[in-house]
Amino acid sequence: MTTPLRFSVLDRSLVLRGRSPAESLRRTVRFATEAERLGYHRFWVAEHHGVPGVAGSAPAVLAAAVAAATSHIRVGTGGVMLPNHRPLVVAEQFGVLESLHPGRIDLGVGRSVGFTAAVREALGHGRESADRFAEQLDELLGHFTGGPEAAVRAMPAAGLRLPVFVLATGAGAEHAAAAGLPLVIAAVRGDDALRSAVRGYREHFRPSPWADRPHVVLSRSVAVAATTERARRLLVPEAWATASSRVHGVFPPLEPAEDVLARDLDRREAAQFERAMRGHVHGTEAEVADQLQSALDDVGADELLVTTSGYDEEGLLDSYRRLSRLMP
Repeated sequence: MTTPLRFSVLDRSLVLRGRSPAESLRRTVRFATEAERLGYHRFWVAEHHGVPGVAGSAPAVLAAAVAAATSHIRVGTGGVMLPNHRPLVVAEQFGVLESLHPGRIDLGVGRSVGFTAAVREALGHGRESADRFAEQLDELLGHFTGGPEAAVRAMPAAGLRLPVFVLATGAGAEHAAAAGLPLVIAAVRGDDALRSAVRGYREHFRPSPWADRPHVVLSRSVAVAATTERARRLLVPEAWATASSRVHGVFPPLEPAEDVLARDLDRREAAQFERAMRGHVHGTEAEVADQLQSALDDVGADELLVTTSGYDEEGLLDSYRRLSRLMP
């Protein structure tokens, strides 16, 4: 590949069938040490609540464990869902992380709320909480930039300048542009919508103390293997979990690909599974290099955030090893 950008990793600590959430969290920490050895630039963790198939519910805590187990890879979140938290508490948590691991911590924030009504009620936030994202983001940034005259000092965050990113869900690109922050975006709504959002972000970006120019991180699932079919099979377990969540309302633990492919799916399940299998970059190293180059050039991305998860742990690690060989 010729595009001069960095490759990073987002791991959501997905639970495997028959395994405990604790094993998933420990696997995430081990994976981070391997990602560091392979030369990836960042390693991020995510926030999900009340999801049987996802162990990563407390990103600041998990990021602390990852940072402690590594030495130089950047560590952060993709992301903290700001509507679920008070900005002061988020600032304090990441102020502590940056103080313990100076120059290595990233703060990625999003505007999603709980997946179900019961989870939103338990968190104490409804769907309307996402409407206050711009205000919450401004408050969060203020805790890092606020001077001695601030009514409340976020210790030890005040005065620190760790990188802050906005995850584009819905109006996320607009918020990133208005705040002058880097944008993390995926083609969730299709490639046309992706290009439109990135174009709008660049057109409306306002330089800030956090970034003097637009910075686009393209989030993409990528699977690399010795053959195209092996790469495709790596994607099957998460695709089925995604399809199941859309049909049955629950994202379950990941199953082996062969078990998924042996299922007798009904019409809705089959349609959602087919949908979930689309849009990924997969194949041999040569095939993936061409696909990635095209995808990155299409939006002029500055960075690639790889989000691939799976049941086959060795196959997944091999995929990330093969992908690392394509780094510019």
